[in-house]
Amino acid sequence: MLSEAAESKSLVASLIKGLRVLEVFTAENPELTISQVAVATGLDAGTAFRMLNTLMAAGYLSRREKMFRLTLKVADLGFHAIARSDLRDIARPILRELVGETLEAASLGVIDGGDVIYVERVRAGISRLGVDIRIGTTVPAASSAIGQAMLAFMSDQDVERVFNAPSRPGAASDVTISRSELSVRLQAARRDGYVLRESIFTLGLRVLAVPVCDSDGHPLAAISLVAPASRASDEDFRSRLIGPAAAAAADIGRAIQMSGSVRIAL
Repeated sequence: MLSEAAESKSLVASLIKGLRVLEVFTAENPELTISQVAVATGLDAGTAFRMLNTLMAAGYLSRREKMFRLTLKVADLGFHAIARSDLRDIARPILRELVGETLEAASLGVIDGGDVIYVERVRAGISRLGVDIRIGTTVPAASSAIGQAMLAFMSDQDVERVFNAPSRPGAASDVTISRSELSVRLQAARRDGYVLRESIFTLGLRVLAVPVCDSDGHPLAAISLVAPASRASDEDFRSRLIGPAAAAAADIGRAIQMSGSVRIAL
């Protein structure tokens, strides 16, 4: 346990106040004035005013005349946590079956901002492929197989947004790709329905990625299979892996839609 002094030094008091402001908006009180927020939070009117305007600038509150209310951006915070947890629960048994059928390592990733985040991974036995991909690993979406498999089936507007979004500090790869080269790769992925390319992490590995789409064809995630390039040619990879990977992606897509509680957002 931290001592009271140490604990106070490790906290950001203004952030706690801001979260307290958000918490006073409820189903019974969806709209509040500055004075009502001040009373409910125990803050003085000036602090409440600054907190409300800061949260409004950040997109978490909106204002109509003197009344403030929550925006859907607040709901997205909860949706992101629920979606990631539910998605892993849905995908894990399907990925295990895929690995059992193909004997290759499988992963599931989603796009968040300008990155792909790996949300599930199943290894093939005890073999190691010389690449340290873990749940939570992030890579630039535009240069990764999973990202390209998803971007190929997104709108031009979404592709531009992902391509221009900055990657997180510490992203697992510094490989970059030009916009023109990305367009060529996305055109091929859209035509083929998958991405097959060399790994951006380790030489000598091939990656096959297939999008997980909803009923409207919008990509929610993507599956990847990784195997040593020395084991087979590209054509062997296609004939052996595309069918099982596409079937697994379709199963995950159907399971997501049936669950009704999973939401994946950029």
